[in-house]
Amino acid sequence: MNSVLQSKWFPFAALFLSNIFMTFAWYRHLKFKEHQPLWIAILASWGLAFLEYCIAVPANRFGSERFSLYQLKIAQEVITLAVFIGFAFFYFQTKPQWNHLAAFACILAAVLFTFLPTK
Repeated sequence: MNSVLQSKWFPFAALFLSNIFMTFAWYRHLKFKEHQPLWIAILASWGLAFLEYCIAVPANRFGSERFSLYQLKIAQEVITLAVFIGFAFFYFQTKPQWNHLAAFACILAAVLFTFLPTK
C-alpha cells in the first residue's frame, strides 16, 4: 500500500476519482430537480462531497511530497474539466461545443507549462 501512495501517479488517479464524486455532488441533482426536494439534493450532495474530501485530501498530501502546490492545483483543474466533459456527455447527453474544447485545450496547455523544468 505504501508503494502505491508513493507512486507519482497516485495523486492524479486519486484526484480523478475524487472529481467523479464531486461532479456528481454538484450536478447530479439537476437531472431530478422536479422530483427531488432541494433539501434531499443538498444532503445527498454533502454525502458525496464528504467522500470526495476523503480521497482529495490524501491525494494532495502525498502529491505535495513530489509536486509543487501549483502543479497539483493546475493538474486538478484539467482533471476536473475532463471528468465534467465525460459526465456531461454520458449523464446528460450533452456534447461540448468547439469553444468549450478550445478553452479546455488552453487549460491543458497550462498544465503542460507548469510541468516544464524551471531551470
